[in-house]
Amino acid sequence: MTKHRIYTMSFASVYPHYIKKAERKGRTKTEVDEIIRWLTGYSQEELEAQLEKQIDFETFFAEAPQLNPSRTLIKGVICGVRVETIEEPTMQDIRYLDKLIDELAKGKAMEKILRTPD
Repeated sequence: MTKHRIYTMSFASVYPHYIKKAERKGRTKTEVDEIIRWLTGYSQEELEAQLEKQIDFETFFAEAPQLNPSRTLIKGVICGVRVETIEEPTMQDIRYLDKLIDELAKGKAMEKILRTPD
C-alpha cells in the first residue's frame, strides 16, 4: 500500500499555511508554534531546526520528543473525517494538528485548544 501524499510533504512547506490561516483570523505565529510545541513536545529551537531541515511530516512526527498524551482528547471532524476514528497513528497526529489550527482560526481560546485531562 502506498503512503498518503501528506507523509512525504515537507512540514516546512505547509507550516506557512498554518500561520497564514491563523493570521487571517487575527491569531499569531506564536500561537501556532505553541500549539505545535504542545502537541509534539518540541522546544521552539527544536521546531525551528526541524523547519530548517525541511523534513517530511512522517519524520516530523516520528522524531517528536514527546507526543502529548492529552492529544487523544481532541475530537471532531477535519477534512470530513472524525479525528478520533483515524486508525493510522501518524495520520491521526497530522489531523490532530489540523484540527487544533482550525480551532485557533475559529477564535477558540488557547486554554480550550490545549486540552488538559479533567
